[in-house]
Formats: sequence, C-alpha cells, structure tokens
Amino acid sequence: MKRLLLPLVAGTMLAGQASAFVVNDIRLDGLQRVSAGSVFNALPITIGDDVDSQAVSEAARSLFRTGYFQDIQLGRDGDVLVVTVVERPSISKIDIEGNKAIQTDDLLKGLKQSGLAEGEIFQQATLEAIRLELERQYVAQGRYGARIETEVEPLPRNRVAVTIKVREGKVSTIKDVNIVGAKVFSKSELLEQFTLKTSNWTSWYSSDDKYSREKLSGDLERLRSWYLDRGYINFNISSTQVSITPDKEGVYITINIDEGGKYTVNGVKLAGDLAVEEEEIRSLLLVEDGQVFSRQLMTSTEDLITRRLGNEGYTFASVAGIPRPDHENNTVDITFFVEPGRRAYVRRINFSGNIKTEDEVLRREMRQMEGASANTTKIEQSKTRLSRLGYFKEVNVETVPVSGVTDLVDVNYSVEEQPSGSITASLGYSQSDGMILGGSVSQDNFLGSGNKVSLSLNTSKVRKLYSFSFNDPYYTVDGVSRGYSLFYSKTDNNNSNVTNYSVDTMGGDISFGYPLSEISSINFGLGVENNKLKKGSSASNEVNKFINEEGSSFTNFKANLGWSQSTLNNGLLPTRGWSQGVSLQTSLPGSDLMFYKLNYRAQRFWPITGPFTLRASGRVGYGGAFGGTSDLPFFENFYGGGFGSIRGYKDNTLGPRSKQKDGSYDPVGGNLLVESTMEVLFPLPFIKDQRSLRTSLFFDAGNVFDASCDRELVSCYKPSFSDLRYSVGLGLTWITPMGPLTFSLAKALKEETHDESQVFQFSLGTPF
Repeated sequence: MKRLLLPLVAGTMLAGQASAFVVNDIRLDGLQRVSAGSVFNALPITIGDDVDSQAVSEAARSLFRTGYFQDIQLGRDGDVLVVTVVERPSISKIDIEGNKAIQTDDLLKGLKQSGLAEGEIFQQATLEAIRLELERQYVAQGRYGARIETEVEPLPRNRVAVTIKVREGKVSTIKDVNIVGAKVFSKSELLEQFTLKTSNWTSWYSSDDKYSREKLSGDLERLRSWYLDRGYINFNISSTQVSITPDKEGVYITINIDEGGKYTVNGVKLAGDLAVEEEEIRSLLLVEDGQVFSRQLMTSTEDLITRRLGNEGYTFASVAGIPRPDHENNTVDITFFVEPGRRAYVRRINFSGNIKTEDEVLRREMRQMEGASANTTKIEQSKTRLSRLGYFKEVNVETVPVSGVTDLVDVNYSVEEQPSGSITASLGYSQSDGMILGGSVSQDNFLGSGNKVSLSLNTSKVRKLYSFSFNDPYYTVDGVSRGYSLFYSKTDNNNSNVTNYSVDTMGGDISFGYPLSEISSINFGLGVENNKLKKGSSASNEVNKFINEEGSSFTNFKANLGWSQSTLNNGLLPTRGWSQGVSLQTSLPGSDLMFYKLNYRAQRFWPITGPFTLRASGRVGYGGAFGGTSDLPFFENFYGGGFGSIRGYKDNTLGPRSKQKDGSYDPVGGNLLVESTMEVLFPLPFIKDQRSLRTSLFFDAGNVFDASCDRELVSCYKPSFSDLRYSVGLGLTWITPMGPLTFSLAKALKEETHDESQVFQFSLGTPF
C-alpha cells in the first residue's frame, strides 16, 4: 500500500508549492550503498525538464521499480528537485538450520537464483515466497509435517541477518494403495508395477514405502503402460486421491481407473517416404494382424525403423505409429508414417574430457568415419568400444546438426577418465625375512598412449621378482596387437601356502593378437622359460619323487594360442553383456618337459529388476603331459582358493595335498580346476556416484582335482561333485587412484579336514 501512496504524497507536496517548475538541479539525500548513477539512470527527470505533479508521481514509480528503496519522497527547494530515499537493507548473512534431506549448498544456490543472497537487497516478499516454495519441495518428498520459519535480525549500517529454520519432519509412509475399478487384473498384479509400496521387510533399505509425488506420477504412468501394452487403449485414470493421517506420518492412496475394452490389431500399414525397400521395413514390424494391441511393441517398431534409416544416413528420421481404433469391433488399424528427412553426413568427430588419453587412442576405436554418411549403429558401436577400453567411468555421445546446413552433423563424444592402473609399494622388516623392499607399477593406458606397461621389482629374504611387460593394442593400423615380457623370480616356499620347495625362474615371451570381428579375436605367442628346482627343508613326497625322476633344471619352449569373445559394456566393471575365452598353452619339441594346459573362462550379466543385476561366471582348467605320463609338472599345477577363485578359503589351499617330512600336509595343486560364481550386483545406499563401485552378494563353488589320482597324495580329490567347496559372502570392488581395491567377507560352507578358511580377504590391483 505504501508503494502506491507515496508517489501521491510526493505529488501533493509539490502541488502545494507550485503547479510546475523547471528543474535546474537535482539533489539526492539518504543514499548509503546505492550509487547516485543507479538513481539517475532510473529517474526519468533530468535538469532542464518542466515537471508537474504527474511527472513527479511517475518518477517515484520508476525509483520504486528498482527494488532498492522502501521509502521515497520527492520535494522542491526553489528550482532544485530533492529526492530523499530510505534504502532497503542489504543481506549480511544467511543461516540455514535443521536441514538434512536437502543440502545447505543446494538451498543457498536456490536462494541465490531467487534473489536472496549475501550482499543482495533484502525484500520481505521474496523471503516469504521462498519459504512457501521450500515447504512445497518438502511436501513433494512426502514430508507433510515440514515447517519453514524465518527470522530477520536488523544489524548496524542498514543490514539484516536472515535465519531460515527448517523442521523437516518424517517422510510419510504408505499405509495402503487402493485401485478402484480394476476388474481384468488383480490388485496384487497391478501393484507389482508400482515402485511405491506399503511397508515391508526390505523397506529399511529400499525406502519404497516413503511417499513421493514424483514416484507416484511415475507409477501411474507405468500402470497406464501396463494396460496399453495389453490392448486396453481406452484405459483412463479418472482420479487420484492422497489422504494424510492427522499426525501427517501416514498416507493412503486411492486410484480410480476405467479399464475399457481389449483391442486387437486389424491391420498394419506403412506410409510416407520409406527411403529403403518396403520388404526390409516390413521385416522390422513387431506388430501383426490378430495380435493384441501393445503400445510397447508399436514404439519398439518405431525405434527399429528409425535405427534402420539412421544406418543409411537419415539421422533425423521421424517414424510415428498412429493407431486408429474401431470401437464397434474392438480392433485397431496401425499406420506407421515414415519421414526420413535429408541424408546427413559427418563433418567432424570431436572428443572432450580425455585429459590424459590422447585423441588418437580414442579415434582409432571409431567405426563411424568423418566425411561418411552418419550411421546410427556405427556411432553407438564406437561408443561401446570406448567403454570397453576400461579407461573411462562414462562415455556419452551426441549427434549435433551443423548450423546453417541441413545435411551435416558433428558427432561429439564426451568421456570421464578413471584410474586405469595400479601402484603398490612395501617397506618393512621381520626376523625371518629381513628387510622387505618392493614395488610394482601397472598402467593399461601408459602416458595416455593406450599401451599397457607393467614393471615389478620385489625383493625380500623369501621372494625376489623382477618383471617387465609391454603390450601395444594397435601394433598395426588394422588392430593387430603385439606384446612381450621378460621376467626373473626366485622363490622359497618355506612360509607359503603350498608345498615346500624353491624355484628360480627366468624367461620371456612375445605374443600377437588378431581381431576376427568386433567382438572376437585370436592371439598366439611363443616363449622360453628356465626353471631350477630345489627341495625344501621338509619337502613333500610329491616334490622328492619328481626331482629324483626328472631332475631339477628344465628349459621349456612354450606356445600359446587363444580365442576370445566379448560384448561387455565396460572394460573394468561391466554390468551388461557376456564374454568367453579359451586358451591353450603347450610346450614345444626340444623342451625338457612336455606338457599342456587348457583354460576356458566365461561370464554373463542379466538385469533382474531396477538396479539389481545377476552375474554368472565360471572357469575350467585342465592340464596333462606328453610322453607316456598324464601328470603335469607339480610347479605347473592349478591351485584354488582366494580372490578369482573360491573366496572364503585361503589362497592356493584347496585341492590335493601331500605329506611333508615334518608331518604336515601342504597343497600341491592338481591338473583339473573347476570354479563358478553366482553374484547379485546391487548399488550401495546413500552413495550417488556408483560408477567406480561394485557391491555383490555372491555364491562361489569349485575345487582343484587330480584326474588320474596316480600320485602319492594324502588327499587325491578325484573329480567328484561331493568334493566341491562352497562359500557365500559380500564383495566390494572400488576403482581407486592406486588401482582396483577389492574386499570380501565370506563364509566357507563346506570346510573339510585340511581346508583353511579365511573370512576377510582383500587385494589391490586386479578386480574380481
């Protein structure tokens, strides 16, 4: 009211002095923080103007519109126009108390966007509007008991301190969801489509019993889709009521629906410019005559046709399925209108976010080429190949039209890099081992080049290891890879989990990989290895027998051959797709020992519901010898237990054992390995970014066996289901700057004599 009356008062003051006058000067009184220039810019009167009461009233309105002042008076001192103002106070500080569901930084950001921030001019109306908006936001979260109170404290020099006190209250829980009008489907069947549920034993984790307006809107849309996908095209949600209990902690939801009749497809037509052969488009149709109408099948058909046209360069093709119902016969005629638009060509392919990784490393994974017609499948295929590198947390792609032309697009890939290697180091001292020094560096993306480099230097009284390996995945432009490695190790197994012996190993190898298709490749390599064995102080019968019969020094020439396939969506922590691979390692003629080892690995991911995914994996390994004996050299045996095997059991402790001279029974491994895992992958609650984390509930099964059982063993373990070992537990993998860090808490379910269980296990450097 003051804002409207003051200009009238100012006009009356001048009218009493003179009806009009020429302004020779303008004087400003009362300014503190607002500059004189800001007032003069807003004031429509300048020196030399003739002013009357109407001009003065308009001037007052203009100054009020700036929002800087809470009181304005215009007066006359001779030919001088006197403007006297009282500034609105400025905001010295803003305190927010009691908020938990909405972060303080987010609230302050929202307040600033609404004009309420430190240093800004304070307006009570703005504060009240913000208070009401905050209450609405909390109500949208289901916090019907939320209350927002504000306090404004005057401070010296025309400033104020604003305090916003938040009482969030509890999120109202759902007591009942009632669907009125459902006749065809049962209430329980329909409620399975809802994310909102009444309280149940999993609600403490999923919070699915907490009411939210947004979740209810999503559930209503899912309910609509459920009916439309089953032929009920006239389905309608007539009303929705949400009732709150008096204590504002309970919610009752009532949904009134009209199901309508069930419709079937009477005919399917194509219209418009098909751009490709009609028979090819018809082969993509998922809807057929006589089929129950389904909106999902109709929209999926639209997507398939759109992608097919996109593969021909029609990036902006439009396909719309239009159903025309016949209400008398409960049938639907569907016409797919196709508008391909102009064929688009790729002008440039751009990359962003690759701070470390070179552009060339990304560009060589492209299947879409610059200058070629845009191909939807190749653009998506290129995105998948970038994800499989394992260098990036996330890969996104966007096709952007080039301004000014209608047939050119830019393809922009944005990536977010993640650690793609591991670093370990150790320094210590013990009476048995002496000084322990060690370190290793492994980089899958060395200096951003895409090459894999690994260097390991570890030395102690027990073990010395020196190794170097290098792999170039693009040794040729066709994607042929080349790798080589050199290694030397000296190991004394006196204090390890395996039978007592020491071995010095030195060797090297070179390998090549050749791509067969987008998802499969073969690899082959040659290597040489020298082993020098020495019996331990209490060597087992197995070790003694082998050294007595075969000797203690061997030089073996090895050949490796492998084949692999992968459709996984990520190189480190995949969540979709499958992979499998088989490899054969065999010694060549001229070797001191003739043997072979065959391995097969596979894994697959299935989405279950929501964020949950099922992973199944397995491995089978088998080895044997040439030349009249079926036994592998004992130092080439398979071992089981620990990460990458059967968690819950100590590393390398499963399978056959041999008696040592001191009377103990140590593992000696076997020539047959069987391992399998079933895991349910789920996100950790309260953590927003899950891209570098994987948590799972797992069930492991397997063991190590001796297929022939012709060795002098205490525990032979001939292949048998009865001798499988099992474990269950919780696993977590975290991609850290130091490398993948993996933990597990496991319970061994079948622990027999001589088995060694281990509840907590961890590793740094290799995800499982």
